[in-house]
Amino acid sequence: MSVKREYSSELRAAQARDTRRAIVAAAARLFIEDGYGRTTIDAIAQAAGCSRKTVFASAGGKADLMKLALDWATVGDDDPVPLAERSNVRDIGHLSDPDAIIAGYVSVIVDIDQRVAELSEALVVAAGIDAQARALREQTVAQRLAGARAFVKHLANHGGLAADLDLRAAADIAWVHSDAALYRWLVLERRWSRQRFHTWLQHTLTLQLRGEEES
Repeated sequence: MSVKREYSSELRAAQARDTRRAIVAAAARLFIEDGYGRTTIDAIAQAAGCSRKTVFASAGGKADLMKLALDWATVGDDDPVPLAERSNVRDIGHLSDPDAIIAGYVSVIVDIDQRVAELSEALVVAAGIDAQARALREQTVAQRLAGARAFVKHLANHGGLAADLDLRAAADIAWVHSDAALYRWLVLERRWSRQRFHTWLQHTLTLQLRGEEES
């Protein structure tokens, strides 16, 4: 009986995860296609194939759904592991060559950009009309800045910053270049390839932060 109850509990948990994933995926798609303001909980429920009550019980309201969608898109899945603890980010911390540090940072940023570019734009628009969305936007901006500061500090610790560049300015440069809007403009709108964008971003950050061409 104990084994049966355990199996039943695991099955219910798996079903709940699948339902939550479907709800968040539906919300993300509708936020991008219809906009945050025009998207309703009823529309999300219909797209996810569940009830309005299930949406609230599984994921919360629209702001909660936007946060989940962005969080999951940022790290690439719904595992409860923060970006800073992901292996691709932790690996950068083990690097000592400045060019390799920048290359690692750019690879992480481009991966994130590809997943969040459209959803991030939907949040920017939503922030202009909704207080909760505006607070979430401010939170995501602060998180990107914290990531940029950690990257720049690590780069500086290994002699990777130009002599005339202080940490604050360097972090600002890294922060602005980590904005997914750049990917959206150049890749999604101007039709650059992902590789071209990757190469441009790495070259640009190397020039801006190190004051020299990448080796």
